[in-house]
Amino acid sequence: MKKSLLIVFVMFVLFVNNGAQVMNEEFRKKPPEPLKEIPFSIGKPFEKTLKNGLKVVIFENKRLPIVNFRLGFRFGQINDPPDSIGLTAATVEMLNQGTKKRTSKQFAEEVESIGASIAASSSSDNIVISGSCLSIYEEAVLELMADMVLNPIFPENELNLYKQNTIEALKFQRSQPSFLAEEQVARLIYGNHPYSIVGPKESDVEKLKRERLIEFHKKVLIPNNAVFIVVGDVDTKNTLKKIEKFFGKWQPGEVKVQNFDSPPLRNERTITIVDRKGSAQANIVISNLAIRRNHPDYFPVLVMNQILGAGASSRLFMNLRESKGYTYGAYSNFDMRRLAGNFEASAEVRTAVTADALKEFFYELDRIRNEKVSEKELQDAKNYLTGVFPIRLETQEGLTSLITQQQLFDLPKDYLQTYRDKVNAVTAEDVSRVAKQYILPDKAAIVIVGDAEDLLDQVKAYASKIEIFDTQGRRQNLDDYAKRDEKPLVDVSGKWQLTVEAQGQQLPPLSITLEQKGAEVKGSFESIFGKGEIVSGKVRGRRFIANVNASFQGQNLEFRIDAEVNEDQMKGMISTQMIPTPLQFSGKRER
Repeated sequence: MKKSLLIVFVMFVLFVNNGAQVMNEEFRKKPPEPLKEIPFSIGKPFEKTLKNGLKVVIFENKRLPIVNFRLGFRFGQINDPPDSIGLTAATVEMLNQGTKKRTSKQFAEEVESIGASIAASSSSDNIVISGSCLSIYEEAVLELMADMVLNPIFPENELNLYKQNTIEALKFQRSQPSFLAEEQVARLIYGNHPYSIVGPKESDVEKLKRERLIEFHKKVLIPNNAVFIVVGDVDTKNTLKKIEKFFGKWQPGEVKVQNFDSPPLRNERTITIVDRKGSAQANIVISNLAIRRNHPDYFPVLVMNQILGAGASSRLFMNLRESKGYTYGAYSNFDMRRLAGNFEASAEVRTAVTADALKEFFYELDRIRNEKVSEKELQDAKNYLTGVFPIRLETQEGLTSLITQQQLFDLPKDYLQTYRDKVNAVTAEDVSRVAKQYILPDKAAIVIVGDAEDLLDQVKAYASKIEIFDTQGRRQNLDDYAKRDEKPLVDVSGKWQLTVEAQGQQLPPLSITLEQKGAEVKGSFESIFGKGEIVSGKVRGRRFIANVNASFQGQNLEFRIDAEVNEDQMKGMISTQMIPTPLQFSGKRER
């Protein structure tokens, strides 16, 4: 009897456990219900305009003993004089490099001594001087900010250092596929509008003069074209007095309204390839002209883009990464500025699947335009946007940035207070409308950065108009690429002694020994990076491309060689993941 009861008991336990396991598994299959939206409210800041035209915005936020400052000017890099591209950026970057009261070192030491931060930056539309500190140092930081804005002297030695650093940074930029893509997208979308300029050239930087910066500073940094924003543990009345103390005697100036050419209207799809020889991947950007930042359709566009490509659960990401495995991530965004903006869809893919990736991009762009989004997709997008917005306001830095954006882009005064309501008001019909209006696949500019010879045949079906540029922004002859495989193959057999340059310095010689059969090449490699073997070398016309496996201090390294060969002369680039910028080399064949 006892044995029978024991068996029944064990069977009962097993039944309960199995049932619980099934219930647990069923529970796992169903995601939890979303939490109710947490109500939040944000008050409106104090605003006042001083006699000199400086607008002051103060938002008391006493949760932490911290203060954030933003002095913003409605003047940006698009306002550079045509003969002085880069002047705005240089002027702003030099503000804290020496004043009438302090050297650059003294300025930095004073900021550091109170644990504060002060910085200056410029964008296409705005200049922003930012600061933050403990609230007990509020007056000290205001005085430092006033000194750098009102009393910079632009020392010659600091300007020379700025020019050297900027030129080196420009060289690094040109090694980055993202910059090369951005440069061409800006040119194609904005035409003669200054938004088409993504940065100065080396020649622009070299001709910067101290006298020009001094003159430009006086004309540009004026109070009647600025707004001073303070957010944090302050007393509005006392803070206003301090701002008047340090900035009240700042003299106003003339605010010039500049008229720019309108961006061009596109009527066809085009392809622009930036020939980055030897690239193992292709950086794709699909773009068209869209909306400015304060456009009435901002919120429908925001929701639509969240569904299309703004995150890891969006359509583009789920298709190109999760389903097809072409890339680590595929996204879309709207770059909205004061005067105009553009739509972009982008991904970095393996070169071999570039055409397949384009097919999926255009499939999703057409789908968001022509098919009504589901209620689930719409609600998920709204939940994310309305849920993340209060989180951005939780930090003082986030709140300050949003208020600054509101002020500099002339957004409605209730923008922050009504944000969630306007997101929730977007309908599926709104999403379809703005998708059709602002995503234009048939008029898009397709920019691809990669090896043009590997890309050309893949992508030519997507546009009848194709152009190729090199990494320096120089237009190339398309026929040269189309006919390159028809040209006789150069002979690269033999031993080559090559000199490698890194930041103007010569490295120890690189030696490669090559054996060629038809277009295929094999051989050995020896340098300061170690000894190695050429595992996949080939010749195309006068071009030699090779992948190299080398061993350096017990570590396996992979290198890529891309060179042009002219009789016994070879020059090109060598790249590896351990070096951010490809290294140039040149040399000759030993006879």
